[in-house]
Amino acid sequence: MNTDNLLNRALKRDFLSKEEGIFLYHNASTSELAFVANLLRQESKKSNNVTWIIDRNANTTNVCTANCKFCNFFRVPGHKEAYITTLDEYDKKIKETFEYGGNQLLLQGGHHPDLGLKYYVDLFKELKTRFPELKLHALGPPEIAHICKLEGKSHTEVLSALKDAGLDSLPGAGAEILNDRVRRLISKGKCKGAEWLDVMRAAHQLDITTSATMMFGHIETIEERFEHLVWLREVQAEKPKESKGFLAFIPWPFQDDDTLLKNVKGIKNSSSADEYVRMIALSRIMLPNVENIQASWLTVGKEVAQVCLHSGANDFGSIMIEENVVSAAGAPHRFTADQIQDAIREAGFNPQLRDQQYNNRELPKEIKQQVIEY
Repeated sequence: MNTDNLLNRALKRDFLSKEEGIFLYHNASTSELAFVANLLRQESKKSNNVTWIIDRNANTTNVCTANCKFCNFFRVPGHKEAYITTLDEYDKKIKETFEYGGNQLLLQGGHHPDLGLKYYVDLFKELKTRFPELKLHALGPPEIAHICKLEGKSHTEVLSALKDAGLDSLPGAGAEILNDRVRRLISKGKCKGAEWLDVMRAAHQLDITTSATMMFGHIETIEERFEHLVWLREVQAEKPKESKGFLAFIPWPFQDDDTLLKNVKGIKNSSSADEYVRMIALSRIMLPNVENIQASWLTVGKEVAQVCLHSGANDFGSIMIEENVVSAAGAPHRFTADQIQDAIREAGFNPQLRDQQYNNRELPKEIKQQVIEY
């Protein structure tokens, strides 16, 4: 294999194999990868805009039986700190989100043993009745798989019911690393990698827009990272022509503060700033059929995320009015609407507010700028 040849093929949007991606990871310089990924970004987006969104990452419940070794957020059933969010609390959260200029709720939770399909259908219907303009970017493949097991229903049946109840799009949560060797060690209670991918296939067949993620820098091998990317690309290639499929890919490094992986297994975040930039660039190179690559400022900070905008990323994600899961493991960064736009401008780009479907939105004239602290 030859680096120049592989990078030239990448510029033609060829599907590089897992082995070819690994070769680039080990042999191409960061500047080479960033240069090629930036050209691909420019060709794909054809503008100097960097998109961002205002939304809120709220949680239906913190009760979860998955027992992920990287999660400090969950509580076991019956724990004194266990909760299920009430409708009054949703009212407050959604009204605040609108005041901050957002129109979307990223709604996730845990594998609660008592919350089945009826609970989520009723919840979505009620939220859409109260707030018809609200967009629900809700649940994730492991939660869908959990509901399916509780109900004895197929992925398609559950997703269809949720879509009819008001689900607008499906986040790519719970992917971590899709190889089952890794999943057995860090998230044994979640669905296997193949089922995660099958849930997304079913969503695409129903024309439900999705995103995809990868949490890296823990116990996975480099081979398993690139296997993950190739599997995502294959699912995207299978989607119906009318479906958007995976609209975005968001990689982020493992956050290790006070997690079982760190405290019991001694596994620490092994990703440097340079490696994160390289993985952003390689994500753009390995996923030519996924239009948007998002930099995770929440986990890597403003400066590294700004470099990513010159290395293949075209999206800066959300201001995160509320975020509980990743922050509980040590992600300390926060932006206001003004600050995220300033960061994009500092990097040499034009900030463009978007919705979950990556349609442009006009920035509301009057929005609150403070970040709510939780």
